[in-house]
Amino acid sequence: MKESNNIGHYEITEFPKLRIPTLDFLSLGENKHYVKGLVEFDVTNGRNKIREHKKNTGEKISFTAWFLKCIGQAASEYKEVHSMMRGKNKIITFEDVDISITVEKEVDGEKTPMPLVIRKTNKKTVKQINTEIRKAQSEEVSEATVLGSHSMKEDVKTYVSLPRFMRKFILKRRFKDPIKVKQIMGTIVVTSVGMFGKFHGWPIPTTYHPLAFGIGGITKKPGVIKEKIEIREYLTVTVLFNHDVVDGAPATRFISRLGELIESEFGLLNLESFIFF
Repeated sequence: MKESNNIGHYEITEFPKLRIPTLDFLSLGENKHYVKGLVEFDVTNGRNKIREHKKNTGEKISFTAWFLKCIGQAASEYKEVHSMMRGKNKIITFEDVDISITVEKEVDGEKTPMPLVIRKTNKKTVKQINTEIRKAQSEEVSEATVLGSHSMKEDVKTYVSLPRFMRKFILKRRFKDPIKVKQIMGTIVVTSVGMFGKFHGWPIPTTYHPLAFGIGGITKKPGVIKEKIEIREYLTVTVLFNHDVVDGAPATRFISRLGELIESEFGLLNLESFIFF
């Protein structure tokens, strides 16, 4: 601990290497043209279904897992929202929806968010997605890594030890190919600011992904259901679309479809009767 006149006590510590990959990835999105949308979704029915399932079975289903399932389904129906530019005059559209989320881990006494990519989210059940998230939450880590089964685990260890100019060169070379981008970090990112505490508002994420979600908090307020006013639970969400590859019309249809899936409790029906294979 140091002290200086007119400043007071202060402390200088080493910048954590765990933060290096995150900052490098975020810097890549500075030149993309994103359109931002601030929306609310009525999640009352879905949250009630999750609570009911826990009461009946004792099993806790992650709200994030359900939300990812709804995004995966909507994106599979409107694939252009998570497509990417290939070169200057081609667009590549993917069948599978790979979604990146962050899982907070404790390393050397410090809580640090680490990436987890849920592959083929559109083809998995809510329970399967939930299992992957829970497994990543319990995974033991001691340094910067990519959670889950990922071939880049050893690469990350080497990457964070390199100087900045070399890391920048490597990322630019790799990220020219959208296939590599998808392999490394998926095509959609979901950042859940609201899960770290009460947050009332719309967080605006920084990203390189073609489609990004910033999840805020859940608030209770009046809503009209069957011509009657009821207290409902609303989730605040910021959505970023890459305007280089998708226009407003398909983006709007995607958001509308996502809202329909959420309000109809998509993926949560018959949870008790689901059997793993």
